[in-house]
Amino acid sequence: MVGPERVVMAEVLVFHHAQGLTDGVRGFAEEVRRGGHVVHVPDLYEGRTFDSLEDGAGYAQEVGFGAIVERGVRAAEGLPKGLVYVGFSLGVLPAQKLAQTRPGAAGAVLVSACVPVGEFGTAWPADVPVQIHGMDADEFFAGEGDLDAARALVADAEDAELFLYAGDRHLFADSGLPSYDETAAGLLVQRVLAFLEKHG
Repeated sequence: MVGPERVVMAEVLVFHHAQGLTDGVRGFAEEVRRGGHVVHVPDLYEGRTFDSLEDGAGYAQEVGFGAIVERGVRAAEGLPKGLVYVGFSLGVLPAQKLAQTRPGAAGAVLVSACVPVGEFGTAWPADVPVQIHGMDADEFFAGEGDLDAARALVADAEDAELFLYAGDRHLFADSGLPSYDETAAGLLVQRVLAFLEKHG
């Protein structure tokens, strides 16, 4: 007997953080796949990973943040328009740019970072829902303006949610890093899966 046909609810493009395409980022993508979704996870670092956030950020600076963003934009070429874009930290840059400027986005999930919408020369699209996640005492997210940008986006967008988690860890959702917070990461995954079920 053939079981019920599996329904794919969303197609998702996930961008990794400054330490590269780590096992933890791949693990997140696999959790989303288990939820019934198609997930693409491009490697913006062309095979490189870094043991520290500082080294990874240094590499991104050396390559150029604009070049990293353009690698992300190119990764979307050939994929359907109706994607949900997910970015972790550095990966928020291409995710947010694509959600704002590539027509047909189904949604965006921004983790541990958010830039002012004016950075990409356009307002946040009215028909693109967004979730933003970060720790309330993260020196980068809460201390460098990202939280302010997130609050401004949530205030202006029609369908936007900001989730703050107690703690000071930046890459709290990467299960392969010392900064991993199992409780917060588990809640994040639940919320992302609910978002994809609703908007995919």
